[in-house]
Amino acid sequence: MRRGIAATALVASFALAATACGGSDSGDKADGPVTITWWDTSNATNEAPTYKALIKDFEAANKGIKVKYVNVPFDQAQNKFDTAAGASGAPDVLRSDVGWTPAFAKKGYFLPLDGTEALADQAKFKPNLIEQARYEGKTYGVPFVTDTLALVYNKQLFQKAGVEAPKTWDDLKKAAATIKDKTGVDGYWGSTAAYYAQPFLFGEGTDTVDVAAKKITVNSPAAKKGYGTWLSLFSGKGLHKADTTADAYAHIQDAFVNGKVAAIIQGPWEITNFYKGSAFKDKANLGITTVPAGSTGKAGAPTGGHNLSIYAGSDSAHQKAAEKFVGFMTSAKSQTQIALKNSTLPTRDDAYTAEVKADPGIAGYQTVLASAQPRPALPEYSSLLTPLDTELNSIAGGKESLDKGLSNVEVSIAKLVPDFSK
Repeated sequence: MRRGIAATALVASFALAATACGGSDSGDKADGPVTITWWDTSNATNEAPTYKALIKDFEAANKGIKVKYVNVPFDQAQNKFDTAAGASGAPDVLRSDVGWTPAFAKKGYFLPLDGTEALADQAKFKPNLIEQARYEGKTYGVPFVTDTLALVYNKQLFQKAGVEAPKTWDDLKKAAATIKDKTGVDGYWGSTAAYYAQPFLFGEGTDTVDVAAKKITVNSPAAKKGYGTWLSLFSGKGLHKADTTADAYAHIQDAFVNGKVAAIIQGPWEITNFYKGSAFKDKANLGITTVPAGSTGKAGAPTGGHNLSIYAGSDSAHQKAAEKFVGFMTSAKSQTQIALKNSTLPTRDDAYTAEVKADPGIAGYQTVLASAQPRPALPEYSSLLTPLDTELNSIAGGKESLDKGLSNVEVSIAKLVPDFSK
């Protein structure tokens, strides 16, 4: 954590002293419209235009409210908001990763939304997504888009090799070897990133920590087995070697969309980019299935996505305007429009219209969502992946043993959650 719990009391005093612009530097006039600032962390090319169009619709229907749109790169937004909120200068609305929501709620940076216009349709949202927006019994965000990981594959290459979508990791290894023999293309290319390794833990019935038991489990026998399976998928016939470079994500994605590898693990945020590749000009060629199961027979991946959250330091007028805006952006109509334009997954069932589900990417990922595993309501949970990213990259690159790397991670996690036992 970058700040202590004392920040909660600090931001409370900021909330009382906040200026009329609510930290948004909007320059509101006493007799003019209220201007709220929204920090959006979506892809500026593929997704942002849809949101900008919706803002115009919102402003047309709400003459007394203006929205200042700011696109903030996702990998910078968490630190930027943390800094801005601590100085009482944060935006009125943040597109918050589900992993950030409890952390910022704990610090007092987010406004509880229970009973507000922002959450008027609470019953319409998927219950597990509402649960991920809660902290200590209160709801601090409205689910905006959701996601999870799936095994995505090239149907033509699988059919040419005569193999089916794998149900287990052993099935995947066998399929990869057959695809290599029959097509000359690698069957699978895995990621060294910690988030993409989570399904291997879930397949062994474990996670990095056991929140209920307040225990660090990243170095447990079950976790070692899961990570051992993950590591084994970087060597063997049809299994692409680990890419430990800074551009690994782009390399894997490019190879898949252009038919140079038959399967990868990926999320729905890449659906629009899948369709831009030469391998998926025919959208029907995109196969989507649940990630393979581990030795326990369990299969699943983390539930991800983003909430729209409101800054607790904004004044009453800006909070009310922000609540109305959040309610509009998360309505069934808006979510349907977003899904149709951006190919992202809605967070409410009434937005999965026939037209939305006509997109094979959305329809495929919707079926996978049923096996997605919600993240525990632990403010530090997302931070646990940081030391894992470093160590898993070293392990996959052969610079460190699995045992040594996981021991190092255990030490790092103990510092993040000092009240957890090993």
